[in-house]
Amino acid sequence: MTQASPTPDTTRRSHDREILALAVPAFGALVAEPLFVLVDSAVIGHLGTAQLAGLGVAAALLSTAVSVFVFLAYATTAAVARRVGAGDLPAAIRQGMDGVWLALLLGTAVIAVALPSAPWVVEAFGASGTAAPHAVTYLRISSLGIPAMLVVLAATGVLRGLQNTRTPLYVAVAGFTANAALNVVLVYGVGLGIAGSAWGTVIAQCGMALAYLTVVVRGARRHGASLRPDSAGIRASARAGTPLLIRTLSLRAVLMIATAIAARLGDTSVAAHQIILSLWSLMAFALDAIAIAGQAIIGRYLGAGDTEGARAVCRRMVQWGIASGIVLGALVVIARPLFIPLFTSDDAVMDTLLPALLVVALSQPVAGVVFVLDGVLMGAGDGPYLAGAMVVTLAVFAPVALLVPAFGGGLTALWWAMLLMMTTRMATLWLRMRSGRWLVIGATR
Repeated sequence: MTQASPTPDTTRRSHDREILALAVPAFGALVAEPLFVLVDSAVIGHLGTAQLAGLGVAAALLSTAVSVFVFLAYATTAAVARRVGAGDLPAAIRQGMDGVWLALLLGTAVIAVALPSAPWVVEAFGASGTAAPHAVTYLRISSLGIPAMLVVLAATGVLRGLQNTRTPLYVAVAGFTANAALNVVLVYGVGLGIAGSAWGTVIAQCGMALAYLTVVVRGARRHGASLRPDSAGIRASARAGTPLLIRTLSLRAVLMIATAIAARLGDTSVAAHQIILSLWSLMAFALDAIAIAGQAIIGRYLGAGDTEGARAVCRRMVQWGIASGIVLGALVVIARPLFIPLFTSDDAVMDTLLPALLVVALSQPVAGVVFVLDGVLMGAGDGPYLAGAMVVTLAVFAPVALLVPAFGGGLTALWWAMLLMMTTRMATLWLRMRSGRWLVIGATR
């Protein structure tokens, strides 16, 4: 007696369960991480305006430095997931350890640059004379935790590739809790001021890195994988991450150009723009959680040689992305009277914000497709295409955005340019998805 083939509904439900099992914990971990800076801000804010301004400058520099290396998570997830799909867990963990060693090397290099250059960088960033000393103090101390932060990125990629997003959630929540407690004790109890906040963050990040390494090392010993640094493997991890670095830098350039244009439009516009960016980032966490599931699942399918399964789950995740975008866009419109007063009471800012916010709401279904396909192609190890597509997107966006003030456009026009940017990204990613050229099977790309 032959076994009946699964029905389309059964397959969809299976994919849904798999996506949710990875995406929901990933979302929790993504939300927990930015709370580090939020806690630091809340604690330091009671020390004085100069200290809070110094934190603002230092935190912006640190977040930029760390976000540049987010490829450590993305590239590691894809590489490990392929090995998992091929049924070779020792090689998967070995691949992950190469990413961890690369993170340690890069983190050490960043410290070597950050410690002596901190005063110059803070000054170049435009910190005031009263805020600069606090910014330098926070930046120098916090930079000591950058190797741990990068190890967290790489180790998170290892666990995601192993189809485990729950452990990163637990570690992120524990890290956030420890950071909050340490900040209060060191800033107020010990009396270290802003330096205490920086040390609290460093200790919490080191604890998170140690927790991740404990999990990875146990897995390596269980499966007989070597923990020693392998120069060839580290170089391979760096090569795989280079295209994703280009992609990330291009995306950061888009955001920097948008903020610079908003600043040229005046204080009211840049204030409204900052509110929108904060909201945009929050919605991005929800969509990025689906993308992370895509990285892990697609890599596993291709590692197992199942191109049809990869296509099917890709289609389902695109549907999830569109639906999530529609829901998020609707929430922005419906809830705007509730959340806007939380950010500002300035009528001029509100009047500038509202029409631009509607453009953001319209863009969310497009953003849903972009995030999902970005994750799918990362999971497939299609980094070179992602880098090229993002450079093209930047080339389309930059001149249009720069023309906004020249033609007398306001913040709403700028966010129409942002929608053009997202539509361009969607078009480039959709063409790649339809071509099938990303469907490269095997334990390695």
